[in-house]
Amino acid sequence: MLKKVIRRKRASISPAEDTKHFLYSYACGEQVFTFQRSQVLKNRKKMAITREKKEQIVKDLSDKLAKQKSVVFADFTGLKVKDLSDLKSNLRKENAEFKVAKKTLMGIAFKNNGIEADPESMAGEVALVMGYGDEVAPAKLLHEFAKTNQNIKILGGLLENKALASEQVVALAQLPSKQELLARLVGSVSAPTRNFVGVLQGNIRGLVQVLSQIEKSKA
Repeated sequence: MLKKVIRRKRASISPAEDTKHFLYSYACGEQVFTFQRSQVLKNRKKMAITREKKEQIVKDLSDKLAKQKSVVFADFTGLKVKDLSDLKSNLRKENAEFKVAKKTLMGIAFKNNGIEADPESMAGEVALVMGYGDEVAPAKLLHEFAKTNQNIKILGGLLENKALASEQVVALAQLPSKQELLARLVGSVSAPTRNFVGVLQGNIRGLVQVLSQIEKSKA
């Protein structure tokens, strides 16, 4: 009767066959029996697919980051599926997008675009909310959403690839969107020219103040 395995040793790996070979030694009384067992490496192909998928994710993120006009970093830990679906739907209407990836892959995509930000230093499950049209839209939508859903937390962001702290993103969210600005301009058509210019200057001043805060925080 075989008592127990007294030795298990990996003998070799056959790359061509994707097979791993083990030598097993069993004790039976005073005698020791040794035999080889082979295990097909089923995961080897899966590993290659995973690596390719990671490369595709990095490429996709890099391409999107190259097109974005602003980004908000958000922790969505605990966010319900329905709430996330509603948020994504609202973002799409404003030409913005909610993207999730591993922090390490985000970091590589940032480096590819010369962005100095470290996703791994951010708490929770991190998503990138990228805006491709209106610079203010992602911050505004996320800020409004966070007022009624505590499972979304603004961690910071990017404007013209410059890092924003969470409070700076909130300040950006309080600026008029392009649609709101256009509505103000339409209302100013019959008003004196100085009012028309005032609307434009007011929005530009707000953006300049946000950018000024960024520069001061880096100084």
